[in-house]
Formats: sequence, structure tokens, C-alpha cells
Amino acid sequence: MSDINIKLITADRAMTMLRDRHTKRNERFPELITPGSYILPDYFLTRKREAFKIRRHTFLKKKSRSYVAFDSENGQTLWLRNFQSLSEAMFWLNTGLKPADSDSSNSFAKWKETHADEINELKDQLRALSKPKKKEISKATKAKAKNKDLI
Repeated sequence: MSDINIKLITADRAMTMLRDRHTKRNERFPELITPGSYILPDYFLTRKREAFKIRRHTFLKKKSRSYVAFDSENGQTLWLRNFQSLSEAMFWLNTGLKPADSDSSNSFAKWKETHADEINELKDQLRALSKPKKKEISKATKAKAKNKDLI
């Protein structure tokens, strides 16, 4: 069916993956709990380095229409990268290239044309996830309006 195996995840699962990476960073041959390729929608990664500390701390922050790509396909290393579009994140997960990178065999435009079905399928999944949230928000605003009318 499709040669791209990318799944959408929630912020809780992404934090679990980050904690797993953190706990296993000193192991000689780490085995991550969830190997594979994942995309977290509506978040971006930030890193904070404190003044005299060498360690960097990674945080997830809410930002609409931004995506974090998680690649742990080999089961030992978790690679993370921020993207502004879903198709760019999918391109990186599938090829290992950023859209601006030049490669004679793969360009972002060609890749996007050949994988349009997979991109649209993931976009549909994303829309399906956002519909229940929008319904909850509209119910909450209607309930607040009713309470104001009663007062």
C-alpha cells in the first residue's frame, strides 16, 4: 500500500519517548521502547542550556501549525527536528534530507508529487484528530453563553 510508515503521536507519548532517550543515553547499546517514525503536530522543540551547565534540556512547547519529527527507526537513537509543514517532516523522515538539501536523485518537489497520497492520508488523520477538539470547544463556549444569559 504505502512505503512510508509514519504515525501521528500525542504530546504525552512524545514526552515518554524523550524521557526514554534521556534514561538510556549512558547505556552502551540502548534499546528504545518505541522505534519508528513519528510526527507530533502543533508543537515545537526548544533547548535550554543553563549558564554554567553543560547539559541541555529539551522542552516541547505548543505552537499551531508546526511539527516535530521523531525518528528512532534503528531502535537505538532518537533524532528530533522541527518543521513548519507536514510534508517537509515526512520528507525528512523518509529520506533523511531537509527540503533545502540538494540531492541528484531526490528533490522535495519530485518526492512530494510521488507521495501525494501518503501526505493526504496523514493530513486526513490530522483533521480527524482535531474535529473532536473543535466540538468540545464549541460546546464549552455555548455553555458559557448560557450561563451568562442566566445571570
